[in-house]
Amino acid sequence: MENYPAPARAIVAQLAEKAAADPARAVAYQGAPGANSHLAALGYAPDCVPLPCFAFEDAIDAVRNGQAERAIIPIENSLHGRVADMHFLLPESGLSIVDEYFLRVRHCLMAPDNSPVKSAISHPQALGQCRHYLRERGIQPVAYADTAGAAALVAETRLPGEGAIAPYLAAEIYGLRLIAENIEDSDDNVTRFLVLARAPRMPVANVGPVMTTFLFEVKNVPAALYKAMGGFATNGVNMTKLESYQRGASFAATEFFCDIEGMPGDPAVDRALAELEFHTKWVRMLGSYRQARPRT
Repeated sequence: MENYPAPARAIVAQLAEKAAADPARAVAYQGAPGANSHLAALGYAPDCVPLPCFAFEDAIDAVRNGQAERAIIPIENSLHGRVADMHFLLPESGLSIVDEYFLRVRHCLMAPDNSPVKSAISHPQALGQCRHYLRERGIQPVAYADTAGAAALVAETRLPGEGAIAPYLAAEIYGLRLIAENIEDSDDNVTRFLVLARAPRMPVANVGPVMTTFLFEVKNVPAALYKAMGGFATNGVNMTKLESYQRGASFAATEFFCDIEGMPGDPAVDRALAELEFHTKWVRMLGSYRQARPRT
């Protein structure tokens, strides 16, 4: 709680109290009240009780500990790439992916008054998504833990020439002036969120197109990835995401975070996964869920 700037603390306490009274409706998110993840929680589940958490790990722990039924975590942005390191956080959490949500991100420049803004505080992702706007106006970017927290900090310090980049909701919550709206460098700025829960929830029949997310580690042999991917090609399973990363310091083998269309139980998917397991050290399923946006 003390990690938040003073203007956010009372609101965080109120939301935490509401979530504690009704954890089945609580959706945990990373950030202060007014963050993009706050908007995503309300957009995904309009009747939810948003539960702000300072760090991604705190949001995941809130679900693990029963403080919230679900968490909504940003995983990737159309302009700036990966957001949360889900391939590290999720396997250790024991949680499952049960849904996804896409948020059209709109950034605003806000300040305590109409003085010319010389520096803008925000999350590094937001600063990166607005870098052309800031550079053209000579505004110095300053990194902070989250967008709405930056707005709360600016509202607390009220330093001349200091502004924040955050959603419009943050300006309303913390009483800041909107200096400029929609300052992101592209009008197709979209963030994909994953919804996490304690138990997997397989999509029901006829729900529409389905995604499945999993991790795997290739064997340290020539053409390991080529062989691992062969089953998806021969069985006509569409892979929409394949991202590599290293765990530990050995650099001897690579792990992959993967999204495919379909789910276990589909004959083509089952054949592809069986071949994947044959050519890899291990495969860890993270969840199957309804597509929030068509991939094909």
